[in-house]
Amino acid sequence: MPLTSHRMSRVDTAWLRMDNDVNLMMIVGVWLLQPGITHAKLCERIEDKLLKFDRFRQKVVLDAMGASWVPDDGFDIQRHVLHATLQREPGQSEREALQALAGELANTPLDPDHPLWQFHLIDHYEGGSALVLRIHHCIGDGISLISVMMSITDGGMDTPKRKPRAEPEAEGDWLSDAVMKPLAELASKAVGLYGGGVGKAMDILSHPQQGLLGSLDMARTGAKVLGDVAAMALMADDSPTLLKGKPIGQKVVAWGEPMPLDQVKAIGRALNCSVNDVLLACVAGAIGAYLRSQGDDPTGKEIRAMVPVNLRPLEHAWKLGNRFGLAPLTLPIGIDNPIERVYAVRAGMNDLKNSYQPLLAFAVLSVAGLLIKPVQDGILGLFSKKATAVITNVPGPAVPLKFCGATLRQTMFWVPASGDIGVGVSILSYGGGVQFGLITDRRLCPHPQQIIDRFEPEFEKLVLTMMMLPWDEGA
Repeated sequence: MPLTSHRMSRVDTAWLRMDNDVNLMMIVGVWLLQPGITHAKLCERIEDKLLKFDRFRQKVVLDAMGASWVPDDGFDIQRHVLHATLQREPGQSEREALQALAGELANTPLDPDHPLWQFHLIDHYEGGSALVLRIHHCIGDGISLISVMMSITDGGMDTPKRKPRAEPEAEGDWLSDAVMKPLAELASKAVGLYGGGVGKAMDILSHPQQGLLGSLDMARTGAKVLGDVAAMALMADDSPTLLKGKPIGQKVVAWGEPMPLDQVKAIGRALNCSVNDVLLACVAGAIGAYLRSQGDDPTGKEIRAMVPVNLRPLEHAWKLGNRFGLAPLTLPIGIDNPIERVYAVRAGMNDLKNSYQPLLAFAVLSVAGLLIKPVQDGILGLFSKKATAVITNVPGPAVPLKFCGATLRQTMFWVPASGDIGVGVSILSYGGGVQFGLITDRRLCPHPQQIIDRFEPEFEKLVLTMMMLPWDEGA
């Protein structure tokens, strides 16, 4: 069936126009494959699997009302699947050279005259191949892109077939409508989102055809929404640290070896905390230790990280587009005791679970997508003032995958940051391990590997401290 043009959703339009001089809205990923694959095999797989998703054959055309997805009549797969050469400086390891290449590509805009994605294949990397992926955030969020990327692996499922319809993206803004309408009517009537926070709101978000004007304690819910609006508006700017400042737009990336996920789960169970609580506590500890090593004492300080919250049912993860809100999570970088730090993170996460702030952030993005870019930049600049970092945690498959006959032995990705935020932390579980990735602005953190290398020691310190607790008296 031939490709057709259709309007881009308001939220995706906001992400499209969020590019600035220091932060490009690209998701950058790296796959390490063993043994190596050929460029011809890679192109064949992309043709056979990825291009079944229409979005990867469509370019973006801007107009006065926003943007549209339009078929690229000049589409050429050779423009999107490239061979790259790994340049190694004297004394530089292969990993350091690959990190340098990934950082350079994170600084390089995609061609706006063609679909906004590229794959870069590097031959003979550590006896196999490396693949650097670049996809603009307007195409999809982390959950949807992980689902799409898994579909192109060996044995991956094709996208579900959908019945043709007159307006392919007619439902594209249903979620923003589900958020915007009740917010607009709060002044005149108590509007409910059926319950406490994102968890219960998912029932509505999964069934947008149901009305939002319910009878379940509307006044209480309306007051909660208004309280969250006020909390977002009155939130103070983030704590000053070396990681907070004006970036220069030169990206540096880093990653380490995966940590065993079963060990993280065991610690979480022992402390009655989630895996996320444990991992984020390690992130806070690693950042605090790094700042201390740089002479920036974090004692008594907290920093905020904007955390994406998925707003779509996971069975719809294969659908492209952005369906997530943002919530500010406090990272207790000034708490040295790892047990105390875990519980501080857990308390912050519990607050977010009972908050409408992710939905409100989605509403802000919906509005921003309708406004001219300078006004959008001003609105979204408020988010960057309130936070130091962006943190994303995406669940991947539990067993190693195959791609073009090779084993995908390690995978990592880096999230883009908006405004003047200069730090992005990515956590990805894959194949029984959990992988940390870090992307920073060279001016704010020139050596992100120094933070990455502190993640595992922070986890080991947590394990050691936990073993020393008087368990007969309880944690």
